[in-house]
Formats: sequence, C-alpha cells, structure tokens
Amino acid sequence: MTPVVTALDDVASLTDAARGCDAIVHAAALSAPWGPRADFIAANVTGTANVLAAARDAGVRRLVHISSPAVLFDGRDHHGLADDAPVPPRLTSQYARTKQQAEQLVRAAAGWLEVVTLRPKAIYGPGDRALVPRLLAAARAGRLPQVGHGRNAVDVTHVDDVVQAIHCALVTDRGVGSTFLVTGGEHVSLWPMIRTLLEGVGLRYPSRVVPLPLALAAAGAMEAVAALTGREPTLTRYSALILARTQTYDITRARTVLDYAPNVRVADGVGRTIDALRREWRT
Repeated sequence: MTPVVTALDDVASLTDAARGCDAIVHAAALSAPWGPRADFIAANVTGTANVLAAARDAGVRRLVHISSPAVLFDGRDHHGLADDAPVPPRLTSQYARTKQQAEQLVRAAAGWLEVVTLRPKAIYGPGDRALVPRLLAAARAGRLPQVGHGRNAVDVTHVDDVVQAIHCALVTDRGVGSTFLVTGGEHVSLWPMIRTLLEGVGLRYPSRVVPLPLALAAAGAMEAVAALTGREPTLTRYSALILARTQTYDITRARTVLDYAPNVRVADGVGRTIDALRREWRT
C-alpha cells in the first residue's frame, strides 16, 4: 500500500485515497488543552464530516473512529466509568466538545456505514507528540506543579494496545454500531507515574503542591489573558482537572465484544517510553 499525504479539508483527495479501501481508521484530530474554537471545529468536526463524505463516495464499508473518554469527563472524579455512561451536559474543553460532536456525526452515518468508535484513554509510548512531551516540557521549564493531593488514579493506554484495539474493531463484526472504552487495563496512581517518567529522563519531580481550587482559579486567570494575547496559557482548567482527578474506566465490553486484551503493563510501557525519549534526546 502506498502512503498518501493529504489534508482533512480536501474531500476530493481524501476520496481518492479511500478508493479501493475496505475500511478507514479515522485517527486525525486536534488534541490540545487550549486553542481557538474554530480550529477544533475545523479539525475534529468538519474533518470528521469530510472523512465520512470520502468514505461514502469511495464505497468504504467500515469506519473505525478514534474518539476519547474526554467526552465523558465533567471535571469530577470518575471511578470505573463504563461505555454506557451518559455524556454530561457540560464538558470541560473545546477538545472534548468537538470530539463529542464528531461522535454524533459518526453515529448518524451508521445507516449506510459500519461504524465502530473507540475511546482510548491517555495514549502514550514511543512516537507520542502530545501527552508525555507536554508534561516533560512543562517540568523542564519549571511550570509543572503537583496539582491536588497526588493520590488520584488514572488509566493510560500504550500505543501498541491502541493498535491492537483498532485491529479488533476491524476484524470482528460484533462491535459494529458500538462505542468502546479502551485502556491498558490497570488503574495506576498518576503522580508516582509522572515521577518515574521525570526521573527516568533526568528531570526533577515538582516540589510545589497546588491545591486544585487554587490551580483552577489561577488557570482561569491565565485563560482570560490568553484569550487576549492568543498565547497558550501555562495551565488551563482542563489540564488542572486532568492532573488532579481520578479517571478510571471499565473495559469489560471491549474485552468481551471485541476480544480486546491489553498486553502492555504500565511499568513496562513507561520504561519503553523512557528509553525512547532518551534515544531521541541523544540525537
């Protein structure tokens, strides 16, 4: 298969690339804690609509749509949230809101297209350009305090397990028309994991501890300034909540319906990530 480089706003090129394909994995998105609303709509909503149009015009049979558990996050602690958890009326970021809108578009296409939506939580591993690099950049600049009490648990998903989940969604018909949470299958303490990552690449763990209410107030002020300057704030309310809240998920349906079985233990995945970062920083 020959790779084709195109853009989400070029429907004709997307359609040409999709011709002869049995399935599309739609993983393109703008994933960031802050930014202009129009940019998120263009990438996550209009981009998804364009991929669907290309799938229709090219006669594609199945679409595996990569979404996010962010569409379920209302800023509170979540313990063992399941696939059928309702989408809250108020989401915490432009990213979450536009990913939810994209999910609605995908569900609406189910009448003519086999659709499977996956919601992998916190994808990490070699090649990551979003999650871990942002943490490391903030720590290196001295702008990463521990937000909250530091006892919150989270789920994360190694990129290899995401690939496995996508493969499962492509090869079985049992998941068609459904949405699945995808994680590494472990609930881990977030801040000890962050400590391991930081120390593994030679960075110090933050000495400052900021209570969540104070972090939210400061982030709100930073966002107000950012709205005027156009510069990304050091901390957003969404990021503060992500760093302080428990977010764990129940992947029983992905296991039983898709035959998904995560293979990468967090300790191993974090070790691999550290090794990859060390190699990258040496080059």
